[in-house]
Amino acid sequence: MTDQENNDRTSEYEEVCYMCRRPESQCGRLMTIGPNLHICADCMQKTFDAFQSGNVPGLNGMNMQDISKMSDQFKNLNFPDLGSLGVPERQKVKKKKPKEEGETAPVFDIKKIPAPHKIKAKLDEYVVGQEHAKKAISVAVYNHYKRIAADTSDGVEIEKSNLLLIGPTGSGKTFLVKTLARLLDVPLAIADATSLTEAGYIGDDIESVLSKLLAAADNDVERCEQGIVFIDEIDKIAKKKNMNSRDVSGESVQQELLKLLEGSEVEVPVGSGSKNAMVPMTTVDTSNILFICGGAFPDLEDIVKERIHDRGGIGFTAALPSEDKNVLQKVTVEDLRKFGMIPEFLGRLPIIAVLEPLDKDFLVRILTEPKNAITKQYQKLLAMDEVRLEFAPEALDLIAERAMEKGTGARALRAILEEYMMDIMYEIPKDDAIGSVTITREYLEGKGAPLIEMRGYAPARIEEARPAAEGPDNG
Repeated sequence: MTDQENNDRTSEYEEVCYMCRRPESQCGRLMTIGPNLHICADCMQKTFDAFQSGNVPGLNGMNMQDISKMSDQFKNLNFPDLGSLGVPERQKVKKKKPKEEGETAPVFDIKKIPAPHKIKAKLDEYVVGQEHAKKAISVAVYNHYKRIAADTSDGVEIEKSNLLLIGPTGSGKTFLVKTLARLLDVPLAIADATSLTEAGYIGDDIESVLSKLLAAADNDVERCEQGIVFIDEIDKIAKKKNMNSRDVSGESVQQELLKLLEGSEVEVPVGSGSKNAMVPMTTVDTSNILFICGGAFPDLEDIVKERIHDRGGIGFTAALPSEDKNVLQKVTVEDLRKFGMIPEFLGRLPIIAVLEPLDKDFLVRILTEPKNAITKQYQKLLAMDEVRLEFAPEALDLIAERAMEKGTGARALRAILEEYMMDIMYEIPKDDAIGSVTITREYLEGKGAPLIEMRGYAPARIEEARPAAEGPDNG
């Protein structure tokens, strides 16, 4: 990068006082006392006042003649370049564009955001199933940016609709939001609620959530105020039951998050996750920031079943418990309140979308249908060695069955395939004559070897890919 490019990039950001860490927009014009070293008038005046009052440590009791002699001795000393100790660029805020006289606030261009059906169509390429959740998140995002672009001169103000995603682990909550981030040209930050604590305790402050969004917006406050925040593991901040000590990471965190979800001006540390004296602060308005919360909410099914089914009956008149796997689809705000979420917090998340649990057929589709499916990733790896990789349908069924046993949803698929494919990925590059490999159920069960096809020869099997001790070859 040339010096001219460096100067142009630096001019986009506000300078920060080296002493008090306030940006130029808050403390006024800064005085430059060295390269990359700036001090505001207040800090400079405080320094002069300290010298005049004699409250400088080490100089008390010394007259001007002694100080003059000491300064002569310092002339021959080499001091470090204080310019190198200036405020780093990641802690500087971008300058706001000056408005011309009579110019109104810039209106958000809604044309840059695709329509809900287009957002869902893109999500369909990467996420299998979960139709209700994909529709809900597509509509919520589109309506949110229509709200930003709406004209409020007629007195009609559209309220913000934050979103709550509920689903078992591995059902795709985080993956949905990450995929959405790639599709939209808006800043998006993903935070973890488990690290948040009440202000004053060890852990991340609530404002650290906005610090990540500000960093994703390249420290541009105006762009940050139109972004999306996803707070994962939101169920971990539920009220703790039977707790005698202060709950600094549960109900108190929900109360601290209320101001962010509702919309308010918050002091946010720039370039850091916590507030301290050496980090610049800037003000961020959360009124136009869309918040999406997600959590697995374990044991919530029991609360829903207890509400739905009448457990008061005895004998033949008693209602039998239902085996409905989609019982979470019937969740209500009252169920979430019993789980431990406070009513004020739930009131600021009006849209609730429940993700479906993953069954065997669901997992088989995840293995093959998405654009970046796991099997396609392995096929691409072997294609770089000019080898074609195929999976027998029976082998995919077995992988899905093993994933169901682990109980961690789609996350288990990767671990299972890594285990089965390790020998294949190790043996295939040994022989340049191999043209294709087919993974069979017998190979995965340890009863045989995968089918291979040599270049110009009939299909064969890889005997070296699995030790003979694991099972006989039924091929």
